[in-house]
Amino acid sequence: MATEYGQGYGWDGGPGFRGEGAEERRHRLPAALRAPVEARSWREFGYLMLSLPISIIMFAFAVTMVSLGAGLLVTFLGIPVLAAGLAGCRGLGALERTRARALLGLDVAAPEPLRMSKQGAMAWIGAMLKSGASWRHLLYAVLHFPWAVFAFSVAISFWTYGWAMLTYPLWFWLFPVYGGQDGLQLYGDQGHSIYLDNPFEITVTALVGLLLTMASPWIVRALTQVDRLLVHGLLGPSRLATRVVELESDRGVVIDTAAADLRRIERDLHDGAQARLVALAMDLGLAKEKLTEDPEAAARMVGEAHGEVKTALQELRDLARGIHPAVLTDRGLDAALSSVASRCTVPVQVEVDLPARPAPAIEGIAYFTVSELLQNISKHSGATRASVDVWRIENRLMIQVVDNGVGGADVAGGSGLSGLAERLDAVDGILVVDSPVAGPTRITAELPWRR
Repeated sequence: MATEYGQGYGWDGGPGFRGEGAEERRHRLPAALRAPVEARSWREFGYLMLSLPISIIMFAFAVTMVSLGAGLLVTFLGIPVLAAGLAGCRGLGALERTRARALLGLDVAAPEPLRMSKQGAMAWIGAMLKSGASWRHLLYAVLHFPWAVFAFSVAISFWTYGWAMLTYPLWFWLFPVYGGQDGLQLYGDQGHSIYLDNPFEITVTALVGLLLTMASPWIVRALTQVDRLLVHGLLGPSRLATRVVELESDRGVVIDTAAADLRRIERDLHDGAQARLVALAMDLGLAKEKLTEDPEAAARMVGEAHGEVKTALQELRDLARGIHPAVLTDRGLDAALSSVASRCTVPVQVEVDLPARPAPAIEGIAYFTVSELLQNISKHSGATRASVDVWRIENRLMIQVVDNGVGGADVAGGSGLSGLAERLDAVDGILVVDSPVAGPTRITAELPWRR
């Protein structure tokens, strides 16, 4: 699987190009001054304002249904009522995930579906009561209410007081014209009152309002972080379910990779060694016919056939090395990677510092990762030197390949590096690419250490 450093990585303005056109537009105002008028701040404030009425509905529904179901448990009716309450909480949780996605930009997947061994109402009730996700939705409906009350009170107080005080110079004249007093009353009792009515007091009020207005978005953002944790922790899939989905996806990647390797081996055999052996058989047949009539021509054809045999044997050796090299099995990563580096078109410095050999599967993935990266360096990087470092950190096997080529490599965009990243991800590995335009390129792979 070849990875290209040219157009496949987004040169000429493609998806992977990292020139000036792809840089993020810089804002002229600092974040502190920009935050009060940003759309994100207003969306987060709107989220907290909606949280109170929605949480009241959820809390009332959850408490009512659980109390009713618990009270009716002495009869058979309590069980379906409790299951219906859990189902309603799951529906309200779906609404909360949609609201968090729209206003907070938090994309939380739906929890694992109900697992029913058979069809029917009783099976549905049993699955609903045994579902951990259903009880987490109920817990969210109960816990979110007191938090929503607190977050609503804090957010609306800072937000409204900040903007009201900031704009006070624009509307303070309403008090003497329509209110019958000099300005906004700061303090008052039976014998004394303080009004914010002179230019100095109005200016100080506006400055205090400016400070509150600038602080309000960050306070709101801190409050919504708690909502993010609640939504992500209670309304999403459990860690076990997420891990199962990841393993199923990784298994699919492994199966697809194995099938692609088998097709590649079949294609190489059919188009390479097999075609040469068929041509060799035909040449030997012709030489056999000419052996008595024209011995010199027959000898020449036998010599050409001998050259074809050597070529076919070399192709078979390369194919066998691509499946699993014998040197890797016999002598380990150090010798195998040195052999790969010797075939690279640029000088490669290899350093392997491992206390022991990892598991054969991990060792094989590490070998083929370095082999593909060095092949890319030979074909597409334009480098004059490269290095390969392999070492172990705690329970991880680290691989780093560096070259001084043209750079511009990008794991996105469906390139060869993305396929390599998928292979590593199938065994809980990670691929990190650091390749600015004009180089150098530094690719780090991380694999689990298994003995």
